Amino acid sequence: MIDKKGVTIMNIFQSIEKAVVYISEAISRIFGPSDDMYPMTGVNPFEGDPYRGPNWAE
Repeated sequence: MIDKKGVTIMNIFQSIEKAVVYISEAISRIFGPSDDMYPMTGVNPFEGDPYRGPNWAE
């Protein structure tokens, strides 16, 4: 039979374990390889002329 003190200590260790897993998953997500699924489009042509008027148009 486990007493209340043993249960409390086990809960503390489980909480620490969950915190470590949470932080390590975040670190691996930040510093891991990218999982972006962007299409490979290459260089897109420029179709337009720069504005050469006297005032900036907003």
